[in-house]
Amino acid sequence: MNNKQNFQWQSMTMGVCYYPEHWDKTLWETDLTRMLEAGITVIRVAEFAWSKFEPEEGRFTFEFFDEFLHLCLQKGMKVIFGTPTATPPAWLTEKYPEVLNCSIEGILYCHGGRRHYNYNSPVYRDLSAKIVTKIAEHYGKHPAIVGWQIDNELNCEVSEFYSEADSTAFRVYLKEKYETLDALNDAWGTVFWNQTYTHWDQIYVPRPTLNKAVNPHMHLDYYRFISHSTLSYCSMQAEIIRKYKKPRDYVMTNGMFWNVDNHRMQKEYLDVYMYDSYPSFAYGLDRAPQKAQDLNDRRWSKHLTEVRSICPHFGIMEQQAGANGWTTRMEGPAPRPGQLTLWAMQSVAHGADFISFFRWRTCIIGTEMYWHGILDYDNRDNRKLAEVKEFYRKFQTLEPVSGADFEAVFAVLKDYDNVWDTEVDAWHERISTYSENEIFTAAEKSHTPYDVVYLQKDSELDELKKYPVLFYPHPVIINKNRIELLKSYVEQGGTLIIGCRAGYKDMNGRCVMQPQPGLLRALTGSDVKEFTFTSPAEEPVLAVWNNREMEMTVFNDIMENVGGKVLATYKNSYYAGKAALIENHVGKGKVLHLGSAFSGEIVKMLLEYTNTTEPFADLVNAEADVEIIMRRKGGRKYLFVLNFRAGETVVDLKQKMKLLYTGEYQAGQQVLPAFGTAVYEVL
Repeated sequence: MNNKQNFQWQSMTMGVCYYPEHWDKTLWETDLTRMLEAGITVIRVAEFAWSKFEPEEGRFTFEFFDEFLHLCLQKGMKVIFGTPTATPPAWLTEKYPEVLNCSIEGILYCHGGRRHYNYNSPVYRDLSAKIVTKIAEHYGKHPAIVGWQIDNELNCEVSEFYSEADSTAFRVYLKEKYETLDALNDAWGTVFWNQTYTHWDQIYVPRPTLNKAVNPHMHLDYYRFISHSTLSYCSMQAEIIRKYKKPRDYVMTNGMFWNVDNHRMQKEYLDVYMYDSYPSFAYGLDRAPQKAQDLNDRRWSKHLTEVRSICPHFGIMEQQAGANGWTTRMEGPAPRPGQLTLWAMQSVAHGADFISFFRWRTCIIGTEMYWHGILDYDNRDNRKLAEVKEFYRKFQTLEPVSGADFEAVFAVLKDYDNVWDTEVDAWHERISTYSENEIFTAAEKSHTPYDVVYLQKDSELDELKKYPVLFYPHPVIINKNRIELLKSYVEQGGTLIIGCRAGYKDMNGRCVMQPQPGLLRALTGSDVKEFTFTSPAEEPVLAVWNNREMEMTVFNDIMENVGGKVLATYKNSYYAGKAALIENHVGKGKVLHLGSAFSGEIVKMLLEYTNTTEPFADLVNAEADVEIIMRRKGGRKYLFVLNFRAGETVVDLKQKMKLLYTGEYQAGQQVLPAFGTAVYEVL
């Protein structure tokens, strides 16, 4: 992967999030002692504590955290120090209301929440730079500090910005991109509905319109602009911190959130990337809680796969330790015995060598007083603390796994242009979301792990060549550079699989006057003559492939072969007999064009057809609700077996393996308890 990662943990490390400002100082030393006894050696602090450093504008004080860090140094506790810019203080928002973000209607968000600022306010950028500079100057060489966190969860809570400062900055961004209004008007198709601009000051970030009909081409550029603004703010802080920090201390932030190019942020501004992992979100936590969905908390592996695409050896800054909930929203159950370990091992299996639990003790004040930590309000030892200690014991046995790579057998291609287009285009979003979820589900249930690879300006062929099969489900937006890269991949023996709705937009999101799938047509050997959503007035649309029926879900491309080979034809609807799946050989490889979205059934058939499914079948046999993952380092292989079932399960080891938790050798049928885990070294 074309990732810049300047820092990687050399050993398995466990941490926790801690807020000394929330607790009486008499608790500090006891808290640190109990943490260290549990195996916690790193804590994150200060990310919401601006007023502790600057209680009023221009007056800086460091006594509070000086005292706390001195205690950390005495106790041997390492610290990740957060910049406190996610929550500007009341004196700041009261004096400078222009720093506040707005709703799309232009209504200012008031003080009292978090992340209520906007990146483009000159005043806020200046005040942010000052507080970060003062903190970095003061603590940059502190021996207890090992890392720096920029802000907190960039673009969490809100990922759209509508202040006056944003409109002003948007115009600057567009002038740099298009240079002239004529070029902008052409790119945005402003002749439609008489939207033509004659002066730059006529352009704003999206505003309320009848039926929410925002120009889709402007909207796409707006999401690119949000990413640009977020990265600019991150870059500003990273640059300041690097002036003062110790050489070995790493710079990071915790993601992964919306409307930001996380890959570029990692490569250009960070040393390592961290993620906040809350698997119980998969159950749906807003009032009223949803019924359990298919795969439940195991579905969080889909997010971890995305994180791994950003940073192969990432860290977890916030690993769920208790129930989730705010006083205003979200209701979640406490993790059942074993789930705390299961969720943490889920993160480790996907590439995390640093696990930091959120949080040490449940807060007794504020909006997050139902966002539970390891300890509860009463501060007594409990089963969660006991499980953290047991997790640490197991975690330490995984030292040989530290730095090992996740082993994937295929990859799903994505790019930010198409990701952001799904936010603009409801047709694209419906089809893309369905296919992504179904590819994930089919891969999970068949124990066929995959990577996500984002195509970027600097993507190289070597990134793709290591995967024998690539799914590029619905590349609506495509350009010649990506076509050339994909062509080279296929010519050298790769298999590329695309679905319906491909190649019909340019980089501005405008539909092209070419036969679909547009620029991809030379690779697919297919010609889309017509297309349609499937109709609820009809029976499910079926196609026949090798005498097997498959449901062609959501949307159908009705195709003709123009150089390829028809593998499947539609069985019913008005396009019965037309091509539903076409294979085209290009060089040493081939391209498959599927005329629908990807259902789990179809994905399974495609994995079987390409000999990609169940790569670990010769090592282990397990039920579909057990996750199987391999990490590899050199010639050593480590097999993670994770039971997401609320009851015991039996896995069959096909050969003798070493259980790292105990050092014993096992083979044959092994019982995993409810939410149980095992990690084996393959001999």
